[in-house]
Amino acid sequence: MRRFGILALVLVTACATTAVEVTTTTEPNTASTPAPTTTQPTAETPPAPDVPTGPLDPAAEEALSSMVDRVFTTAFDTGGLDPVVEAGDARVAWLLADLLRFYQGGSQRDDLVAAFMALTGAEREFSTGPDFVWITNLLISWDLPAWDGYPEMKRRVFAGIYEGWNPFFTEDYGVDWRLVTWGGVLADDRPFGDLRPCNCIPALDDPATTDAAGGDWYPDDRFVFGVVVNGEALALPKNQMEVHEMVNLTLGGRDLGIPYCTLCGSAQAYYTDNVPGVDRVVLRTSGLLSRSNKVMYDFTTGSMFDTFTGRALTGPLGEAGMVLEQVSVTASTWGEWKATYPETRIIAEDGGIGFTYPEDPLGGRDAGGPIFPVGDVDPRLPVQELVVGVIAADGTAVAFPVAAATLALGSGRSVELGGLSVRNEGGLRVYDAEGTELVSHQSYWFAWSQFHPGTLVWTP
Repeated sequence: MRRFGILALVLVTACATTAVEVTTTTEPNTASTPAPTTTQPTAETPPAPDVPTGPLDPAAEEALSSMVDRVFTTAFDTGGLDPVVEAGDARVAWLLADLLRFYQGGSQRDDLVAAFMALTGAEREFSTGPDFVWITNLLISWDLPAWDGYPEMKRRVFAGIYEGWNPFFTEDYGVDWRLVTWGGVLADDRPFGDLRPCNCIPALDDPATTDAAGGDWYPDDRFVFGVVVNGEALALPKNQMEVHEMVNLTLGGRDLGIPYCTLCGSAQAYYTDNVPGVDRVVLRTSGLLSRSNKVMYDFTTGSMFDTFTGRALTGPLGEAGMVLEQVSVTASTWGEWKATYPETRIIAEDGGIGFTYPEDPLGGRDAGGPIFPVGDVDPRLPVQELVVGVIAADGTAVAFPVAAATLALGSGRSVELGGLSVRNEGGLRVYDAEGTELVSHQSYWFAWSQFHPGTLVWTP
């Protein structure tokens, strides 16, 4: 069931603001509403509040449970927060942040923010942007613990919007539910190849492709994400990926799922035909985020994945400890890619679905930095600087800033760190000391560094 009546209160954004462009629906499409502003704090992070351990105060838990029972109905009443504030347990701030994701205006917003400040001592002036953003950023920065009953309480909130998220909450094999928030759309719950309209970011399955000559519709200076499997090369135009954010296809005799998190600037490719017990994993966008990274799931098994690492977190594949195998994704211009791989194919201009893709679907949405909560950001590089990230054989994470590495290689200098070297081959690729290519992909610095803390960084 999808409940939208009360969500007229919500000012939300989708992972891609173009989801409405490729769907038609009579339900309110939250994907078209304005994005939050940047999440970057405006002052030094205040000290974390002290928190107890063990269960919540019974009166506080009863008040929260009663409030959640009425969430997204006209009977929802935040006036019952007095017992929660009186109990003084700041751990409930995580649930207040979840509710503020959906209630961004009116008396409910005022009550929730007031309760948060009373429990934590934080002031609204600490940061700009929607309340759920600055509050969640604070909570992540503090690494404030939640109480044991928090995931179940959160499930009830999210199931109030969309029951399709229920299975993600039932079998947990490593989810940090504190970090999960709503991206502004529902899950893409369509079977493979289904083109029905949805309130989702719609995956593109088995897209039509053309040879390089047939791709002359795409300007040479525009960006593509390139993948090579068993000698077969394919270019995926960036503007098409910004619309779909997920492509399932076959290349070089292998099935692949290729998610693109626009919020992280990260396109990745996973083999989906080598998972025991599953004929083919079909990757879909869940509509949820974790630290501004899209959360994907497998339609076949219902298992939720960490998109950045390929690790299954829920469902049968989470129980099996599945980590999807990656293949490199290279970012370059279309001109550079086809010059390096003249036999390449490229996704057809209409994607094979008769769609006209806008030239710039996002319209500079991410120019100001992350628009969803990420917590503290590693200060060694600018938040949105593009890096090529790689994991060495010994598990060491290494990041190569794209602009500096490209400039160095173009002037004949080497780019090496930790026994790894970078070459420009239709985009930046990373090799070990024996000359073996390692799996790599490009992303914004904030994303790479938060999923791989302690990463080494090459400097010119």
